[in-house]
Amino acid sequence: MGKRKGIKVLVSVIGLDGHSTGAEIVSRMLMDAGMEVVYLGIYQTPEMIVQAAIQEDVDVIGISSHASNYGQIVDLLGLLKKNHLNDIHVICGGTIPNQQAQELKKKGVSEIFLPQSTSTSIVNYIESNVKRPDV
Repeated sequence: MGKRKGIKVLVSVIGLDGHSTGAEIVSRMLMDAGMEVVYLGIYQTPEMIVQAAIQEDVDVIGISSHASNYGQIVDLLGLLKKNHLNDIHVICGGTIPNQQAQELKKKGVSEIFLPQSTSTSIVNYIESNVKRPDV
């Protein structure tokens, strides 16, 4: 594998959710902050996301989601655990009800960013919590 520095983030929309605007905006914002971004787009399954995360050697998986995708996010977390990928941070953004957000965090989601979240808060969270050693 090639050497790289910095944080690498995979951004995707999970399941049958076709709302891509938030994921596209966050992808651009992360690139502007100097992160390497792999954007998978819409209609991704948990399996597709995990395979891409492995192939791309990412530090973070960012999922754009709505409340209806709760089960698929839980499946994604399970697949990461099954593949011993505990070092990948999973963050979610979108319209996720408070109770589901709390449950997702209990199951392993690092952070949830609701629609009113600022770009600064997302970038600062990733930079503060993801330590990528220079390779």
